[in-house]
Amino acid sequence: MFTGIIEEKAVIQKIESTKESMVLTITASRLMEDIHLGDSIAVNGVCLTVTSFTENSFTVDVMPETLKETSLRMIEEGSFVNVERAMSVNDRFGGHIVSGHVDGVGTIQSIRPYENAHYVVIQLPPSCMRYMILKGSVTVDGISLTIFGVDDTKNEITLSIIPHTWQETVLSEKKVGDPVNIEADMLAKYTERLLQFEKKTSVNSGE
Repeated sequence: MFTGIIEEKAVIQKIESTKESMVLTITASRLMEDIHLGDSIAVNGVCLTVTSFTENSFTVDVMPETLKETSLRMIEEGSFVNVERAMSVNDRFGGHIVSGHVDGVGTIQSIRPYENAHYVVIQLPPSCMRYMILKGSVTVDGISLTIFGVDDTKNEITLSIIPHTWQETVLSEKKVGDPVNIEADMLAKYTERLLQFEKKTSVNSGE
């Protein structure tokens, strides 16, 4: 489990790819102070497993399904990525519950500076919109963010990014048209599933 509080911007050092999978070597600094084989690392919001590491880099495998369903398929050598280690039991919970399982890929529609913030509008896949509520939580490239506006007619959400988040994450590297990984609030997804199950049970029982 992750919290959506990014630890640092890391750099894609090397990409070894086949038609349907890839191996990423990622250069980092803060993460390397405490990293182990088999650790879970969220890379732009995608939960990946450390398969090897050196003093200043680590390697992860990206499987075919992950490659197909996330923006990692468009990553390039030299690109910055958000990274976060899995939460330990004694950590503070600064963001919200993040699984690292991406629900869809959104597209940045606009970026507008406003006072000390940046307003970012993202168009989402229609399947993600039902989980978006005003002042609710969403994960964008692994970042825990609060939804500032919802436009169901355009399948868009608006985010207001504070200076620290803007400077310390890959959002400052993004431009209009760029893809971003979206993970909806897990609590919303569980609630939807429970309601669907209860409705199905009621119909089957004849209530």
